Amino acid sequence: MLTISNSLICSLLLAACIVFCAHADEIAFSDQTREAGIDFVHVGGGKGKGFILEGHGSGAAFFDGDGDGDLDLYFVNGSTFVDYAKGTGSSNRYYRNEGSRFVDTTDESGLLDKDWGAGVAVADYDGDGHRDIYVTNYGANSLYRNKGDGSFVRAVDALGAQGDDFSASAAFFDYDNDGDLDLYVSNYVAFDIAPLLEDPKMQDPCIYLGGLRVFCGPVGLPGGRDRLYRNENGLAFVDVTEASGVGIANDYYGLGVVAEDFDLDGDLDLFVANDETANVLWQNDGAGLFRDVGVLAGVAFNLDGEEESGMGVDIGDYDLDGDGDIFVTNFYGETNTLYRNDGGLNFVDATANSGLAAPSVEYLGWGTRFFDADNDGDLDLFTANGHVYPQVDAAGAGGGYAQRNQIFRNDGGLFAEVDGGPGLAVEAVSRGSASGDYDGDGDLDILVTNVDAAPTLLRNEGGNERNWLRVELEGGGANRQGIGARVTVRANGDDQVRTVNSASGYLGANESDLHFGLGDGARAEWVQVQWLGGIRDTVFAVPAKTKLLLRERMQPKN
Repeated sequence: MLTISNSLICSLLLAACIVFCAHADEIAFSDQTREAGIDFVHVGGGKGKGFILEGHGSGAAFFDGDGDGDLDLYFVNGSTFVDYAKGTGSSNRYYRNEGSRFVDTTDESGLLDKDWGAGVAVADYDGDGHRDIYVTNYGANSLYRNKGDGSFVRAVDALGAQGDDFSASAAFFDYDNDGDLDLYVSNYVAFDIAPLLEDPKMQDPCIYLGGLRVFCGPVGLPGGRDRLYRNENGLAFVDVTEASGVGIANDYYGLGVVAEDFDLDGDLDLFVANDETANVLWQNDGAGLFRDVGVLAGVAFNLDGEEESGMGVDIGDYDLDGDGDIFVTNFYGETNTLYRNDGGLNFVDATANSGLAAPSVEYLGWGTRFFDADNDGDLDLFTANGHVYPQVDAAGAGGGYAQRNQIFRNDGGLFAEVDGGPGLAVEAVSRGSASGDYDGDGDLDILVTNVDAAPTLLRNEGGNERNWLRVELEGGGANRQGIGARVTVRANGDDQVRTVNSASGYLGANESDLHFGLGDGARAEWVQVQWLGGIRDTVFAVPAKTKLLLRERMQPKN
């Protein structure tokens, strides 16, 4: 009887484990790229990636380009040295969302762009109610003004003088609280392409694992100079890099950037993830000046005081304490890094304690996103992975070139990697990412860009089995998307806080509407928005499975 009882107990425990594990892995995504009609293929230099310009991929954006209420897609493309010299080759591509499928409308959209592209930022910079596009490139960047009918025109005169750096991520945000959207551009390296245009077969004299030749950099190359541009009433951007103080940190290799009011003083600060150099946290003094407080705040280095290879970055309140925490993806052999915000610009490296250290060491991370994948009311985490050196496959060390992406489920502030369904089984050389509910079914989907390959459109399968709430903001002035506004949703005894900010991750732009999981709750007790100008608006008893539109009340002028 004792043996039988023990066996029965063991069977019951095993059954319970199976049920628990199935529940824990309920987050699932499928690859819908072909089914959705996406035939874009990225081009990123030569097969061997002999130079740093070829290895860092390109991004994409989810945004409503034609104003019909659903999410369209814009892909940035790279080039080859031969095509770049001739001005030929593959272009960036724009896909209009037509319900269940995307249709390529690049030719009629005015977005045919054959520069060597990297990142994309989306915002209504001129305050006319239509989403505009900013593309970062090797060399001069591009700004496209949305005409409001699904077509765009290149706004050449609005950008002013530019350098020839290799730009990466960019973010629109209102740093001076004047009502319009300014622009921060992270620049990676200063790279001289001229010799390669004369002789595309040149070899780069660097050595890596097992004596295999790989590209040089970023260490040893001059860092790109990050830029801050002030918006002049939607008509032009003026370079205020030096006047604002951000020029001090221009020896770094900038890749990811995101804006957030970290110190909760009513103006937007900036975090920049830097490769092989210290990360930067720009604290905004509210008078147009920034000060780098990264070291003092505890986000410049990891717990061991080491510089890491910061690639992508996102901000999210993963522990539901009301302030923005920072997650940074890093190189193979390093962990990705989670900086927990303990308030007052005091951050703690919580990577190991949160369960995120060990699962990331064998991967090289890029795009990343805090998002509620299962609508249970807390923020889960996505990372896009892929190595930079194709040669690692032959070296037998340093991880594989193509890698699978990862999703981590949040359980009370502790993260556990989950299977993620068939979409997460795809192995590719991934780079940029963007999130949005492209099929309008109440859960968030993910788009991942891949080097020299088709992207991966990850459709969320079943996240909408729990309840949800979407919040769209409409600003009363030039900042029509309400970028920088903080929205708090009280539901099931917790306060979920999000900031409207489409720029995060790596080289990509996310849907600007905010998504909140409500679990089994039938409603949110209240929803409050704090606009950048200081006004607060609150709506009570908002039912689940609702899209809530909140409009900013115009403030009286003195």
